[in-house]
Amino acid sequence: MAVLDDLSGFEFEDLMEDVFRNLGYENVRQAERTADEGRDVLMEEVVDGTRRAIIVECKHTGTVGRPVVQKLHSAIATFDFDGPKRGIVVTTGRFTNPAQEYAQRLQQNDDPHPIELLDGEDLREIADEIGLDLYNGRIEILCDETLRPYDPAVDVDTPVKEAFRDIENIEAADLPVPHSQVTFRPVVAITADTNAVFETSVGVVHRINDRTQFVVHAERGHPTVADDDIATLVTENFHATVNLDADRFGEVFDAVEERRFGQTQTEYKEWAVDRLQDFHTTTVTYTGDNNVTYNKTCEPNLSDISVQSIEPVYLPEVRQTTELQEYSYPYEYYTAGPSRVTLEDGIHRCVHCETSGVDATYTYCPNCGAIACDSHIKTERLEGEPVCTGCAVTERFALKTKYFYDDQNLEAFREEYGEMPIHEKAMENKWLAGGSAITTLLLLIGLLIIGGIISPLGVQAGSATSSSSACSSGPLNCQLARSKASSVGPSQRGNAECPLTLTVHSAGSSNGLRVGSSTT
Repeated sequence: MAVLDDLSGFEFEDLMEDVFRNLGYENVRQAERTADEGRDVLMEEVVDGTRRAIIVECKHTGTVGRPVVQKLHSAIATFDFDGPKRGIVVTTGRFTNPAQEYAQRLQQNDDPHPIELLDGEDLREIADEIGLDLYNGRIEILCDETLRPYDPAVDVDTPVKEAFRDIENIEAADLPVPHSQVTFRPVVAITADTNAVFETSVGVVHRINDRTQFVVHAERGHPTVADDDIATLVTENFHATVNLDADRFGEVFDAVEERRFGQTQTEYKEWAVDRLQDFHTTTVTYTGDNNVTYNKTCEPNLSDISVQSIEPVYLPEVRQTTELQEYSYPYEYYTAGPSRVTLEDGIHRCVHCETSGVDATYTYCPNCGAIACDSHIKTERLEGEPVCTGCAVTERFALKTKYFYDDQNLEAFREEYGEMPIHEKAMENKWLAGGSAITTLLLLIGLLIIGGIISPLGVQAGSATSSSSACSSGPLNCQLARSKASSVGPSQRGNAECPLTLTVHSAGSSNGLRVGSSTT
């Protein structure tokens, strides 16, 4: 125990706080400093449904005598707690015979405040049980529990199949078996209470009474707080952990890796306390009795922060890779049985651009294995199936680009295109065909007008009959009729300004097609 003897009184009491927490005691915390600059550890236990307080005196000296035990007995009697109470004296050394006799007499007399003695030999046994390293005074994390790396009710590749159901032109049932690997990553769930009151001459200006729960990534390097989604995944599935059996999981996954905890439990506790101290530090503004406004920085003391629990567990990170022809599609997630948090989704992502996410539409290209967005997927001209712009062979037909799986399909369509009648060739570009038809119609109408086949007719002032007669003799008479109508006064003219009436004379027929209408 020589290394532990080198610890200061405060360091030893910090260590014992962690020891008792690991042994399962509740609400473990350090009391205010006493006159001898030591700090008792306060904690609670539940026996037969009754909560009992425990006051611990920590002594890092070589020998502990009867006075220390008697002093603790008095402290127990005066400790304010509504329920039964007992005490513990713990030392790295040994207890004198009088000290042991005093504690035994309390037990034999059924004293309401019994005291238990823990010496260096007892600490060695406890150290082996909880992973306490007696060479550095740190509590190593001993953990062989993990969240479930897969849902035993379904196949291990079910998450991949579910992701591929959103991809068009491919059936999840036709997918090849993905390569699956699992990495067990260490995390710790920390629960801590912060209780602090800040007072000035005007009274209490700030108060902290907070319980904080967070999950920390606990691999080598600096600890980092997990995102809310990951923290929820961990805390809501602590009740469903299983033993980390690498051999058993190796029968399910292609590769299994287990990471180690990067720090000791003691170091994670110290890190959490420092972080909570910074988190709760704030500046408040208050008005003094002299009506002057003051600012006060309220920083909780380390003794105001009590870590209630540090629960280690392994969080499975599963990475599954699906090979489809020229492309690989990774899908990575943290998992706890049927629940998971996605880390990387290479399935809902276009291989040709930055489009990604489940909100877009993606189509599988059977020609090369690409998953592409709507902007990079076309229809193969010969077979009518999807093809992506990355692998397609292209050529313009009727001034429009056509897409083909390969040169063989392109050549086959060239031959087919060469045998098409002109109107079918034009339909390879429907917009061009439609525009050409409209242009041809307009050109034809213009030629008919110029050739006199289509004649404009006017309506003469007076009756519809006279204007039809005037206009029927030709364009010149129509113009004269319009001129005559314009010379009639307004009262006589009425609606005699006839709109243009065209008569289309067809060859071999005296009937004409009248375009427009006449107004009487």
